[in-house]
Amino acid sequence: MADAPLPGDRAWAVLHANAPDTEEWQPRRNFLVVASGPRLAQIHARTEANGHITLTHPDADPTTIDPERDGEKLKAWISPLWDSDRPAPARLVRAPAKGMADNGEAEVAILNLASLRALSDKLGQDLDIGRFRGNLVVDGLGPWGEFDLIGRSIRLGGATLEVTRPTDRCRAPDANPLTGRRDANVLRALEDGWGHRDFGVYARVSQGGRVRAGDELDLI
Repeated sequence: MADAPLPGDRAWAVLHANAPDTEEWQPRRNFLVVASGPRLAQIHARTEANGHITLTHPDADPTTIDPERDGEKLKAWISPLWDSDRPAPARLVRAPAKGMADNGEAEVAILNLASLRALSDKLGQDLDIGRFRGNLVVDGLGPWGEFDLIGRSIRLGGATLEVTRPTDRCRAPDANPLTGRRDANVLRALEDGWGHRDFGVYARVSQGGRVRAGDELDLI
């Protein structure tokens, strides 16, 4: 859909106890996020046909919640996975129509596998693309070729997007989604290797449409 995030992306978020109790957009520091709690990186979520969400974690029993009604159930499930020294989980909130993207805009995040390979080489370890929580993953560009798309319009499947800006990173990608431990200093590697803290780009959907795995990216 035009001027909207990817359906289902960050549709719900858990506020912590020190955050304003509102369903308006808020910065990521007001929520339970991987940057503050690396064990959260191990959570896998699956949306069921009825809209319920099934959550799994290596250190917790699987649970299925109805996000409309089961906020307290989610709090009880996630609390043991959250650092007790940090503000406690407070309330599950629905994202506003523009979503809960880190930059506060109704945009999608595009990642480039060639850039991931370059960053992995710099760190001397293979990084999982899941560390970077993108919506669309492309291959076939050169390393950091996604930055050349900024200011350009692209077509993916039936959708048209305008690439707007690079994605400035936080500590979240330091956490390994398999172990829940920080085992890479991604920001330092980006700064030392390329003089920036960016990985991926944001894009605004100017014309909605279906995008499937394997669709080609075309410049317009």
